[in-house]
This record gives sequence, C-alpha cells and structure tokens, in this order.
Amino acid sequence: MEKIRMTTPLVEMDGDEMTRVLWGWIKEKLILPFVDLKTEYYDLGLLHRNETKDQVTIDAANATKRLGVAVKCATITPNRQRMEEYPELTEMWKSPNGTIRAILDGTAFRAPIVLSCIKPVVKNWEAPITIARHAYGDMYKAVDMTTEEPGTATLTFQGESGAEKTLTVQTVDGPAVWQGQHNKESSIRAFAKSCFQYAIDTKQDLWFSTKDTISKVYDGEFKRIFEAEYETTYKPEFEKLGITYFYTLIDDAVARVIRSKGGFIWALKNYDGDVMSDMVATAFGSLAMMTSVLVSPDGTMEFEASHGTVTRHYYRWQKGEKTSTNPIATIFAWSGALKRRGELDGLPDLVKFGQALEAASLETLESGVMTKDLVGLVEPGFRATGVDSEEFLDAIAERLADKLA
Repeated sequence: MEKIRMTTPLVEMDGDEMTRVLWGWIKEKLILPFVDLKTEYYDLGLLHRNETKDQVTIDAANATKRLGVAVKCATITPNRQRMEEYPELTEMWKSPNGTIRAILDGTAFRAPIVLSCIKPVVKNWEAPITIARHAYGDMYKAVDMTTEEPGTATLTFQGESGAEKTLTVQTVDGPAVWQGQHNKESSIRAFAKSCFQYAIDTKQDLWFSTKDTISKVYDGEFKRIFEAEYETTYKPEFEKLGITYFYTLIDDAVARVIRSKGGFIWALKNYDGDVMSDMVATAFGSLAMMTSVLVSPDGTMEFEASHGTVTRHYYRWQKGEKTSTNPIATIFAWSGALKRRGELDGLPDLVKFGQALEAASLETLESGVMTKDLVGLVEPGFRATGVDSEEFLDAIAERLADKLA
C-alpha cells in the first residue's frame, strides 16, 4: 500500500532506557510501514543532554513552539543514585519535562485508557477522570538549601522600580532545610484558560482544588484567578453546555473524587497533579495505560506517556532477556501527535491512521493479548494471554495492517 504522506514534520524527542527501546520498535513495526514519517529529531537521552549541557532540551522545546506538535519519549531526571550510575554526568540535570513545560507554558492533561475487561479499583467509577496538571513553577522551579546552625531565613523581593519587600520565613535553633518557590500570574491565568477551554471542548465538568485555607496567598491567588476567568469569560458557555465549574479544598476533593462516578476534569497545581495522576491511572488499571498531552495557550501540543523509563525491565533487556513492558501509553503518544499533525495540516488520512492505530491497540487488548502487567487485572472469566513486548507489538501491527487494507 502507498504510505500516508506528511507535509510538515513533528518534533520527535527520544528518551532513555526501556522506553527508548520501545520507541524504536513502535516506529519500526507500527508507523514506518504505513506513514512517510517526517520528524525533526532531538535525542533527549541523559548522556546526550549531558554532552550538550542540556541545550538539546531547550532546542527541542523551541522547535515544538515553531512546529506546533511534538511527541516525547520518557526520560531520566537524575538524582544522586543516577549520578553514581552514570559517572560521566557533569551535573544533576533538571527534569527535561520541567524545562519543556516552562518554555511552552502549557497544561498537562492526563487521562486513563479504559478497557471493558479491566474495571477500576474504585467500583463506582464509570468514566475516565482527566487530570489537568499545571505544568509550570512551584517546587519544580524552586531553589533549596540546607543550613547547619541556628539563624533566621528571610524572603526578599527587589522590584525593578527599587521597591523592596521582605518576609521572615522562620528562625531556627539548629540545622534546617529551606525551599523557595514561585509561580507567575501569567502562567496561572494560562493554566485556568486552558482548563476551561478543554472542559468546553470535551463537554466535561471542571473541578479545581488547592489548599487556600493554609496557603492563603499562594494558593489563594490560584483560586482567585480561576474564579475571575470563569465569571468574566467562560460562565455563559458552561451554562449553555450544561457543564459546571466547581472549586473545593484538595482534601475534600480527594474524598469527593473517590465517591464520584468519574467523567470530569480535575485541575491541580503542579505537584498535586503529578501525584494524583499516578493515583488515578493506577486505580483505573495501570500507569502504562495513561495518556498525557501538554497543551499551550496558543494550541501547541506535546504528547508523551505519563510513566517513566522502566529501568528494571531495561536492565533485564540488557542481559538479553525478553520483557513484557507495556507500550500502550507510548503508542498513544505517537497516535495523538500524528492525529494533531493531520488536523493542523488538513491531512484526513493521517488523522484516520492515528485513530486506526489506537483502535488496533485496544482491540488487541480486548482480544486477550496483552502484556503481563495487565493479565492480573482483568475481570474473572476473561481469558488473557501474557506476551512479551515484541509479540504484543507484532499482534497490533497485524491488526493495524488489516484495518488499513
């Protein structure tokens, strides 16, 4: 068959460890046989980021702003253990996701991929819960330090006008640890706008939660901006569609989420969204079954999997062992990026290919052929066969070829 054409490249960000291996297999087996793939390639593997002093991450983010669509593989954010594991590292490089999100100033929308043969752990959940995670600032752009003696820490802001504000953080009687974090009004407002617009586009209720009773100024500013945007811009459209905007404290929201039936968007600050997206994904089945798309206010989108680099499987693969690593979230990152590229460029065949790739993947799972992480989650009576990653991708490829033929 003639390959599906592309006119504009999308940004391809390669990654690390087992997900990097899966990345190559997905392209080889599921995309290149059917699509005349055009990408602008950036290697965000840890060692290449080290070689470029992380400039490659900045370049990839700027390319995404220029081309409008990106697909990203999972990457390593080094900690002290990784510094020992990779002695050639010259620095404990920051999270590439954090860098990209700061440049794109987007909101990460994460939603579980639901199967009829796997029921959520929370029995009353009937529809997916989408996590809208603010993707800028807070502890991800924080500075921190330790001190060894009694003393006082202050927080000082010096304005360009010469005005100065100083607060006493705390006086301590011995060794202590400190952290200073921030957010920008423009980024919080962009976050709010993205959430309201996404709710309108998908016709879902929007929940937002912080802890403004404790963090009265910091979290209070998030609450204030969300309420102002809703009242001045989005309320009429929400009422027209019959959807609602709801704010509550995050501890109350957690209880309400567990009691809910699902089917709404839950907007959260950066760290809260990081944690709760993993909780929601696992409760629906598996972290490997959760999509993630970073949406900027200008419509730029970056698609990725929500999970990490699957280090344990990578070490086994290096020894020559077959692994049963679940590639679904990474497949859906590729399908999402290709569909978006097709929508922007007016290429319906490319959009249909992305849809067919997703359908082939889900039908393979529903037929009982799946990676071993899902076998133990299926409903009683459902016959499932655990296969390794290559066998699973081959099964999807066969089904995809039939669909496209």
